[in-house]
Amino acid sequence: MTTNVLVIGGKEIKLGERCSIELPVAKLYTNTDVNMPIYVIRGKRPGPTVFVSAAIHGDELNGVEIVGRLIQSKSLKVSAGTVILVPMVNVYGVLNQSRYMPDRRDLNRCFPGSAKGSLAGRVANIFMEEIVSQCEYGIDLHTGAIHRSNLPQIRANLKDSETRELAMQFGVPVLLNSDLRDGSLREAAVENGTKILLYEAGQALRFDELSIRAGVKGVINVLISLGLVNRKLPKRKFTPYVANNSSWVRASLSGIVNTAHKLGDQVQKGDVLAKISNPFGEVLTEITAPRSGIIIGKQNIPLVQEGEALVHIAFFTENDEDIADNIEVMQDILIPD
Repeated sequence: MTTNVLVIGGKEIKLGERCSIELPVAKLYTNTDVNMPIYVIRGKRPGPTVFVSAAIHGDELNGVEIVGRLIQSKSLKVSAGTVILVPMVNVYGVLNQSRYMPDRRDLNRCFPGSAKGSLAGRVANIFMEEIVSQCEYGIDLHTGAIHRSNLPQIRANLKDSETRELAMQFGVPVLLNSDLRDGSLREAAVENGTKILLYEAGQALRFDELSIRAGVKGVINVLISLGLVNRKLPKRKFTPYVANNSSWVRASLSGIVNTAHKLGDQVQKGDVLAKISNPFGEVLTEITAPRSGIIIGKQNIPLVQEGEALVHIAFFTENDEDIADNIEVMQDILIPD
């Protein structure tokens, strides 16, 4: 936690220093070492320690670019505390452009891990011991799965007042109160006493400029609010809204899909979300919204099997039209015409 001396991978980093570290995690069959890249920025004064992690799923690359831009950003001048930036947690997955570890395990279901467990469990254990255990706060960067896109959103335990305030400060229009998943980094971090936000935006194996810019700006906003960066928070251009819950709308038949809406669209109960056709172009069925809400995720590939997820809708108690307007404001700010 807060300390004048920080040690990662046997390397001591003092206040006022910044450095890169190659943290050994395992070897390939070829006897080639696999190292987790880590970049540490320490202010001259003591303060909180915050980690920012990306690519726990190796095909989720937006976070890699977000961390890279943070490292190169002139706006990230840490005056107090410590920022630990980890662009690739699942280095194996990035090498193979795969969500999973070589043992086919999902690393984000293997925390807190074990020093004597599976390969995924050992990597999870190293990350917990070397990084998370030393941090009061964390931001974990994710994207949608393969062929799925997510609207920029924060998922967190919003019942915790401090976590909720950090989520508000991040600065995206949609906040999702999300339960902890067994074996996830978020669950293990919370059990460690680390407050954590999960940022979801974009899709696997693709860069999305809106998602990247929102992520860079959001991380810096959180660091400002925690006192690590000595700047005033920018004036908020919109109010984030908390989704009470959300659900995926699934295909009732297999076929070829034509969707009617894009991410961020407001939909009303009964609106047509998609049409499923056969190879002859005949419409087999229409998929409609079960409730009013905002589209925060969608499948991109126009082929679907019965039961597959098509559209992810977040449900609010507030005015959906206001939320949709705020999403447009965010897009105009980050990607101006």
